[in-house]
Amino acid sequence: MKKELTVFLTGVMFLTRLPVPKNIDHGENYLQKSPTYFPLIGWIVGLISFAAFFIFHKFVGADIGLLAAIIAGIFTTGCFHEDGFADTCDAFGGGWTKEKILAIMKDSRLGTYGVAGLVLMLSVKFLLLKELVTWFSFKAVTEKELYLLVAVTMVAAHAVSRLMPVFVIQYYQYVTADDGSKSKPLASKKLQWPELTSSVVFALLPLAFFHYYVLLAIVPVLLISFKLANYFKKWIGGYTGDCLGAIQQVAEVTFYLSVLIIWKYIL
Repeated sequence: MKKELTVFLTGVMFLTRLPVPKNIDHGENYLQKSPTYFPLIGWIVGLISFAAFFIFHKFVGADIGLLAAIIAGIFTTGCFHEDGFADTCDAFGGGWTKEKILAIMKDSRLGTYGVAGLVLMLSVKFLLLKELVTWFSFKAVTEKELYLLVAVTMVAAHAVSRLMPVFVIQYYQYVTADDGSKSKPLASKKLQWPELTSSVVFALLPLAFFHYYVLLAIVPVLLISFKLANYFKKWIGGYTGDCLGAIQQVAEVTFYLSVLIIWKYIL
């Protein structure tokens, strides 16, 4: 139990800026197993985002609440996934060979593709969440039910979207131009089936609070995630840490879009 707690806290340290005990470091043995808990860490990010939404929605308004939720998520993770998405946009937008793509990813400067991609990603995320809250408000009987729907949506989105990089780590090859990459230890050893199963359970559990039709949202999330992974494989032979961040971000907005479509046209 103590070992698993250390693995979990190592994952928290890796994916977020949340404080952990001083004895927790990026030990390779623990980091290799930490993807087991990536979706569970998504719960934490989702709950913090919802808490920000709840406070500002209650006392200011829905739009400010959603903006606060997005900002809270960014501060919680230290822009970890957003940075990966922006770097991926720069690399695949400006590079036409494996070597060039990896060189651009390694560059700490942010280019036009990265800026444009990040602005569009955050805008799409805000607009989808706004539409979801509007639709939930129309469907919900009470304010309490509205908050429950928003909370479950945010937690599920952050959990499911963090399961997608776990699958990519499991089934694709890691590539990098930098042997000192922080993400490299994650790829050096695959999860065992019990660990992978636990990760899937952590990701799907929040959906138990939804109508079972919402499980259909998993299908497009899986499809777009593996489509991206295959695209990365075609160009660079596998994935990088930045690619994982990009997959998480795209999976998150795909989940929001899928849930919105299910609520509007199926439920």
